[in-house]
Amino acid sequence: MKLKYAVIGTGAIGGYYGGRLAHAGNEVHFLFHSEYEYVKSNGLRVDSVVGDFVVNPINAYRSTADMPKCDVVIVALKSTQNHLLQDMLKPLLHEKTVVLLIQNGLGLEAELAQTFPNLTIAGGLAFICSSRMGVGHISHQDYGPLTVGFQCHAQQDVLLQMKEDMEAAKVPFIIADDLNLARWKKLVWNIPYNGLTVALNTSTDVIMKTPSSRQLVTDMMEEVLAAAEVCGAKIERSFIDDMLRMTDQMTPYSPSMKLDFDNNRQMEIRAIYSNPIRIAKEAGYYMRKVEMLEQQLLFIQKRMNG
Repeated sequence: MKLKYAVIGTGAIGGYYGGRLAHAGNEVHFLFHSEYEYVKSNGLRVDSVVGDFVVNPINAYRSTADMPKCDVVIVALKSTQNHLLQDMLKPLLHEKTVVLLIQNGLGLEAELAQTFPNLTIAGGLAFICSSRMGVGHISHQDYGPLTVGFQCHAQQDVLLQMKEDMEAAKVPFIIADDLNLARWKKLVWNIPYNGLTVALNTSTDVIMKTPSSRQLVTDMMEEVLAAAEVCGAKIERSFIDDMLRMTDQMTPYSPSMKLDFDNNRQMEIRAIYSNPIRIAKEAGYYMRKVEMLEQQLLFIQKRMNG
């Protein structure tokens, strides 16, 4: 089976995974906005720890209305832009299209299913250090595995073909039997590091080398584990040690929320903080330190917005 892919959100994440697929010979169609003219002429450049490459020529478009219907639509937009998906997705969908949300946070698949109740929706979790360096230029510094699971209406054959395509493109691909568990596991890292790098205006390595902030990371991770358990996602305590060890070894990194803060963009507070806090409260658990960080981030965002 040959899959036809579309990428909405050709930034650090969508550009990397879509670029890998295209470089490996798959048919991939990319949506661009301000970068369209440059990329159409010069291609998409990816500098990667597993091998640099340029996708040129490239199937680049200004609007999804000009793109073909595809078998897999990779959505790598920031979740703050998900209100645009109702119009953006429609031209790309056929009866069996799978939409893969490679986004941070919780509850995103359920939200999209409210708009497209018959759509096959998958959730993707990227464990990767990747940044947009400039126009048509992405830097992949570390890691890269992609974990994918279905929200509903699963098409196992498409999932298995996606795995084959990704692994042929040098992307480790993990099939999640439990998407809820996978999303909570990603939050164990995302919740402390995304917000604290903003609130403390620093990077992951400095947080890890400072005893007080390292302890705060651990405390928040423990709250996420407790919240996950009441929400039906049991995560072993050893997972915290794994995340701390991984971050100790990681290239010094500014997570996506810190980059949004540095560039005066809207931060993904709702998806990464507000949704998990609300869902956990509804199940009977209160993440006190996480909610305090959420409130700090909301204050910072309001100041950024003027």
